[in-house]
Amino acid sequence: MSANDPAFVPEGVDLDRPNAARIYDWFLGGSANWAIDREFGQRAVETFPMIKTIAKVGREFLGRGVSHLARNGITQFLDLGSGVPTVGNVHEVADAINPGSRCVYVDIEPVAVAHSQVLLERAGDLGRHAVIHGDLRNPARIWAQAMDTGVLDPRQPIGLIMVGVLYFLAEEPSTHDVVAAYRDLLPSGSYLLASHLTDEGVPQDGEDGSREKIHEQYKQSSTPFTFRTRAEFTRFFDGFELVEPGVVWVPEWHPEVAESKATKKLAHDPAYAGTLGGLGRKP
Repeated sequence: MSANDPAFVPEGVDLDRPNAARIYDWFLGGSANWAIDREFGQRAVETFPMIKTIAKVGREFLGRGVSHLARNGITQFLDLGSGVPTVGNVHEVADAINPGSRCVYVDIEPVAVAHSQVLLERAGDLGRHAVIHGDLRNPARIWAQAMDTGVLDPRQPIGLIMVGVLYFLAEEPSTHDVVAAYRDLLPSGSYLLASHLTDEGVPQDGEDGSREKIHEQYKQSSTPFTFRTRAEFTRFFDGFELVEPGVVWVPEWHPEVAESKATKKLAHDPAYAGTLGGLGRKP
């Protein structure tokens, strides 16, 4: 039985509660999810019909960020909270620009890791791509594991990716301290690409509190999320030099880099995405 078999359940998978990585996979049209995740996702869509589009907007931001980095000389990536493989994986985007690029994926969800391993074995290059099962809240351990793969060179700039994951981390341990620890481990010339959900400045008219209802719904899952303000999100870039246009709504972040169909739907009202994004460079 393989990760492509619908009956496949990797060891350690919790099927008692829905999980964010598997729900997100369902939002994007993937198959690495179970009935409990699909039921949760369907209720979320009923509460907030635009949630699938917003999930795709976040994925497109990731793709544009990786493309931007690859075109600016970054050839190796560490993707934390990488989730279940889907269209536009980091190594695929990077390889399309720099065929020799390298990438290590990290996730705590066994389903994400199992499916990533199958993808890399079938369509990747195990000399340049790897996946780790681990908790990103332990930077020293994750960094050591990532370097032990032999895929990344700690002496050369790395594109650290924390897209769609920081809001699943509460403040114990301090999430800002966690990010700062990775920053200190990164070599000079590295980048941090990150995004975060916020309820600050997001239009609420006509939604009947649907975003807050989604927030409450996720508290019943194994992966509740936390809103942070623009200032709190910007703090994650302390010690980095923000790349233009700085911290902005994700539909506003370099939409010219790549075609982004879902993002275009929110071009007239980027705040509706409820997601901030940014890219910072370590001097």
